[in-house]
Amino acid sequence: MRLRLPEERPTEPPTGYKIAHPVLSQDGTRAGFTGVSLGGALPYGVLADASCVYGLRHKAPHRRCDCGFHCVHDRAAAEALLCTAEHRAAVLLEITVLGRYLRFERGFRYARQRVRTSTVGPCACGAVAVALADAGWGRPGWRALAPSCAGCVRGRTSVSLAAFARLAGEGLRVVAGSRANAAPVADLGGSGELGVPELVAEAALLQARLDWFQTQLGRLGEQGPGDARQG
Repeated sequence: MRLRLPEERPTEPPTGYKIAHPVLSQDGTRAGFTGVSLGGALPYGVLADASCVYGLRHKAPHRRCDCGFHCVHDRAAAEALLCTAEHRAAVLLEITVLGRYLRFERGFRYARQRVRTSTVGPCACGAVAVALADAGWGRPGWRALAPSCAGCVRGRTSVSLAAFARLAGEGLRVVAGSRANAAPVADLGGSGELGVPELVAEAALLQARLDWFQTQLGRLGEQGPGDARQG
């Protein structure tokens, strides 16, 4: 006979932490996340319900299956995952655990979640990110994004942090950190009005794009009309 742990009845939904890759829909109208392990092929929104990744018809999370969303209790434990090479471009999510859940020593496996805050790490060059740009890979219908500074965006498909929050909806807050385990340095949430930090980030992103296009136009001008036609 197996002893069962007592059923929990928390007064408030538990909080957890996880990492994920931000994604942008092919048409650029929706934003969300995709996981880094089990279920990573299925992008999800800010407010989402879990389903069995093996296609079984039971409700997630099932005690005899690995299905359901996963998170850890401790923020530092989630940040530690960002140190691995394959997860350097991921973002840190603070989530609210909703619905049924199973508690483990280090975290939860659960049925429903709301992503409250997404903390974006630095650009690959080390500068503070002002945008999320095409990472060069994705899922069917979704482009994976990676943190980028204004100087590294160039001509890639990208959205500012504030724009990503607006596209994701559901009150998501997006903050930029100077490094993976640093405290947030700017709140670029999804409110209707942009403040000074958000406007500065938008202006820097726009200037970087203009500089890139001006460079391309300059190169075409140096080639001349005949050279351009031959190319």
